[in-house]
Amino acid sequence: MTTVADIKILPIPKIQDVRGNLSVIEGNVIPFAMKRVYYLYDVPSGAERGGHSHKVQQEFLVALSGSFTVVLTDGKDKISVTLNKPNEGLWIPNGIWRELENFSSGSVCLVIASDVFEEADYIRDYNEFLLSKN
Repeated sequence: MTTVADIKILPIPKIQDVRGNLSVIEGNVIPFAMKRVYYLYDVPSGAERGGHSHKVQQEFLVALSGSFTVVLTDGKDKISVTLNKPNEGLWIPNGIWRELENFSSGSVCLVIASDVFEEADYIRDYNEFLLSKN
């Protein structure tokens, strides 16, 4: 069973240059094969995103710009992680409930997913999530 102890901040290689930095996310950076990429932006002040868990899919979140907080729970323990560096990302394995909040102005959240969108993989009701942990 997946717990919040399994969640990890992973470094993304950064190539520094006087012209600006460059970071690359390749297969050896994240612990799964990438199948989908999407991003959140223009999130209004006070708005929250997420509010779900995945049965199978894993995700890797990166704050490309600005910052936001990811609140994670396995149904027992809860942690909060603030992402604000484009050269590190948060690996979220399956079976973890996540909520994204406190988006700074101009923030961009990149999400790399281990699978294509499949509604059946989502648990969108917190009580249902808790029942799935038993």
